[in-house]
Amino acid sequence: MALIADPWWLSAALAALLLLDVALSIRPAAFIRDCLNGVRYPQDWWWTLIAIKSTAVAGLLIGLAVPGVGLAANAGVIAYFVCAAIAHIRARFFGPAFWLNCLGFLAFAIATFAL
Repeated sequence: MALIADPWWLSAALAALLLLDVALSIRPAAFIRDCLNGVRYPQDWWWTLIAIKSTAVAGLLIGLAVPGVGLAANAGVIAYFVCAAIAHIRARFFGPAFWLNCLGFLAFAIATFAL
């Protein structure tokens, strides 16, 4: 397993998608609001998700140059979306946000980690 992302563009693409998610979460779009409310995530804590995803973006980008950092950040992204999937399952919230956003991000993060 390489400690520097190869191909690099997968980590860059994951970082870009997470950055877009962060931007959409600052003033949550309707589908993000619906998702967070659907899993009963307290609104007072929504800011933590922005912080976590922003940290992941930074880690993925730093990891393009610093051995091991991107790998750790990618593992963190996988753990985040596994927890998100568990939250969806526990809340029985299986709308499009679960299938497309949550599991889509999880699959992309796993693929990025594996390749």
